[in-house]
Amino acid sequence: MQTNIYKNVGHMRKGPKGEQFYRKRKSHLSGATMRVNQNTVLLGQKVILVPYTTEHVPRYHEWMKSEELQRLTASEPLTLEQEYAMQHSWREDTDSEALRRGVGRECTFIVLDAEKWQAQPDLAEESCMVGDVNLFLTDLQDPTLGEIEVMIAEPSYRRRGFGTEAVLMMMAYGMTTLGLNKFEAKIGQGNEPSICMFKKLHFEQVTMSDIFQEVTLRLLVSEPERQWLLEQTSHMEERQYRGRSWWSREANSC
Repeated sequence: MQTNIYKNVGHMRKGPKGEQFYRKRKSHLSGATMRVNQNTVLLGQKVILVPYTTEHVPRYHEWMKSEELQRLTASEPLTLEQEYAMQHSWREDTDSEALRRGVGRECTFIVLDAEKWQAQPDLAEESCMVGDVNLFLTDLQDPTLGEIEVMIAEPSYRRRGFGTEAVLMMMAYGMTTLGLNKFEAKIGQGNEPSICMFKKLHFEQVTMSDIFQEVTLRLLVSEPERQWLLEQTSHMEERQYRGRSWWSREANSC
């Protein structure tokens, strides 16, 4: 049985020399990265989404030592220093023209266990990490299209609804904050659990590539779909992110 680690494992391509590359690893991104969410935290029921900071790098680095994750993401193992450099690139790199046009950008959140994060205010965020969720805006012809992907890296959190809520929250954020009205997910053909999850979220399969062994699913956000998505995420709160110390102070003041 295939393990449902990556809900969608697209972006695996053969380059001109035959090597595989995977856009998920942030150093492989072309164009500008996105900083619009660098001060944003999204509070959900199961998950909390926070921006990718240096505090998260060691845990992320440990995840990507996994041969299984490397295989699913077509990633090469990196040194801890290289991971820090990628995080810095995500947070600091800009391209004014790409940002002005709204393309060539990536929006990344780290997925935290909400119950653990809220119940133990003094616990480091790194100890609450379960995965990450991303939006890529790279279609020069359509800046309202976002490609979404999610990773639940911690085995004990898979198939428990964490990925589903993270995707819903990210789509709501993309719709209300980034002006997106279309979403795509590229998923390996053999990853039936992931395909089923996105179909339950109203995605429809639009293409299948035997070359890349993946299917593409798409959601067009009509007005009924918009209302449905807002209803599914009505519990979500958006707040300013000021690091773990902010939540510790707020929790201790209650």
